[in-house]
This record gives sequence, C-alpha cells and structure tokens, in this order.
Amino acid sequence: MGKAPDFWWKPHVSVQALALAPVSWVYGLIAGRRMLQRPKAKSTLPVICIGNFVVGGTGKTPFALQLADRLKTEDRKPAFLLRGYGGRLKGPVAVDPSKHTAADVGDEALLLAKSAPTVIAADRPAGAAFLEKLPVDLILMDDGFQNPSLHKDLSLVLIDCAVGFGNGLCLPAGPLRAPAQKQILKTDCLVLIGEGDRAEAAAHLAGRRALPILHAQIAVEENPALEGIKLLAYAGIGRPQKFYKSLKDQGHKVTATRSFADHHEFSEADARALITQAERDGLQLVTTAKDMARLETQKGEIFHWLAARSEVLNVRMDIPDEDRLIGLIKDCLRNRTFKT
Repeated sequence: MGKAPDFWWKPHVSVQALALAPVSWVYGLIAGRRMLQRPKAKSTLPVICIGNFVVGGTGKTPFALQLADRLKTEDRKPAFLLRGYGGRLKGPVAVDPSKHTAADVGDEALLLAKSAPTVIAADRPAGAAFLEKLPVDLILMDDGFQNPSLHKDLSLVLIDCAVGFGNGLCLPAGPLRAPAQKQILKTDCLVLIGEGDRAEAAAHLAGRRALPILHAQIAVEENPALEGIKLLAYAGIGRPQKFYKSLKDQGHKVTATRSFADHHEFSEADARALITQAERDGLQLVTTAKDMARLETQKGEIFHWLAARSEVLNVRMDIPDEDRLIGLIKDCLRNRTFKT
C-alpha cells in the first residue's frame, strides 16, 4: 500500500474525496456486509482482537505488546496471531526472529515474536488451529477486525484521537475500512489513544451502544544518542508524521524527514540516498522500530550499513485504564467458560 493521501485526514470532504465518493460508497457497502457475516470458525482458545476502524497506524503493535506483558503477570500464556502484512509467507507459520526476515513475515510479526509466540496466517482460522497445538491459552489477534472468518470473543478497537475517522469516508475516498456505523456493531470496547478532539464521532457511536471506553497513550522512550544533534528522520509506517511529531515533542532537532509507504521495503537507492544526505548535511539518522526490523533483516551490506548508522526512537503504550481492561478480559473469559 502506498502513502495515505493527506486529504483522508482532513475533517472536511475535499474535492479529491468527492471525486472518489462513488467508488467509496460501493467499497463501503461490500466491506460492511462482509464484516457482518457469521464467522466460519471458532477456536478452542479465546480470541481477543486488537483492531481499528481506519487504515494506518493507531498503535496496535505497542498496545498488543503491553497487553501481552500484563496478561503474563495474570498467569496467562498469550500468543499473537496476525496476517503478516508485508511478508511473502502465507502461513500458518510460527515466527522465528533468528530465522525469518521482514520480507518473510512482515515487520510487525518480528517485533511481536520477541515478546510471545507469534503465528502469521493469511487464513486466520488455520492460524488459530496452529496455535491450539502450542503451549498457549489465549490468542491476541493483531488486526483482522474486519475479517469475519474467525470468531472473536472480544474486539478492542483503537481510535487515534488526533485524526479519528479522518474525513469519515471509506476507501479510497477516505481511511475507513468499512462504514463506522457497521464497524461499531462488531466492537466490544473502544480505546481512545492520545489527545485531540477528533474522536467525538467514535465516542458517540460507542455511547449509543453503551460500550466501555478506555484511554491509552503512546509514550516515547528516551534515547540519549539523539540529544542536542540535528536529525534526519525517516519512516515507512502508516502515518510518518506521528513519528516526526514524537521526536519534536521530545525536544529533538528534526532538520529533515523522508517518508515512505507503510511497510516499505527499502531499496538500495533509498538506503544510499539516506546515508548520502546524512553524511553531506551532518545529520544523525533516526527511524522507528518497525523500519529497523525491516532493515536489519534485509540482505545486502548497504542495508546493514544504514541500520548501523541509524538510531531508533522506541515507544511503548501506557494504559491508565489497564486494570479495567484486564477486568473486561476476565469477564469475557469467564463468560466463555460457561458457554457451550
């Protein structure tokens, strides 16, 4: 997928969006109907889905990592299930960071696999069946909220308060993966991420269905190597501007930026251009953990050179409502126990 157009995230409907509106309407109709289909399979393990309404990053991966860590303290044995977007393998396959590359399984899978057993599978029911044979007792499905193939016991939907639903239109005129009114029907809990006033529409939909609304925020981990020097920041994620803003909010000197498409596979020309610009202008390269996961596993000396030349700004998810979230999950698991 290429870079998301800027007009998607404007609160008003632009001329470009209006031109695409007929296609958007058809897409939304099909996607909405598909979401409401009855699941084809139900796992013997509980499935907790972490999704979002729109394309692009809302913090699902750091949220999933934080939730997995907390569940471990509750004596659970969570595992991750995801499609492995950006990877060539269809799965189901257990991700091994020492063997697989981002080209094999995608960057997100490599990050998740460092925390808990991780399986990628284009066929989600097949992936769940694979996990049932492993020593795990709960599936955290990263994304796949709109995919109806596997029954979800609890669906947590993340909303970025800085952008909300964007312009409120479905692909390709806007960022919504299906009409919000359809997606809310499959939502069990809304998680508002960060600050901003663009989440009112989502909160209103959740309020009408009396859904629990939780809050969380992305926290940036300090990197002393970035202090007091000029930076060339680059990223191939859903919304690179969030990454650049995080750097600036930390007081770092972002002199130049280079944005790439989400899950971008860097070419030799990309790597050479970044290194050349940094050396010419005396800038320190800095990127995201996802981009570094791709670089470190790409074949070719120049990618290893770029990785070695680059610093990483790591982030984590802080969930002030974490105890309440764990309570919701425990209630879900108890109810599932009593169902036949």
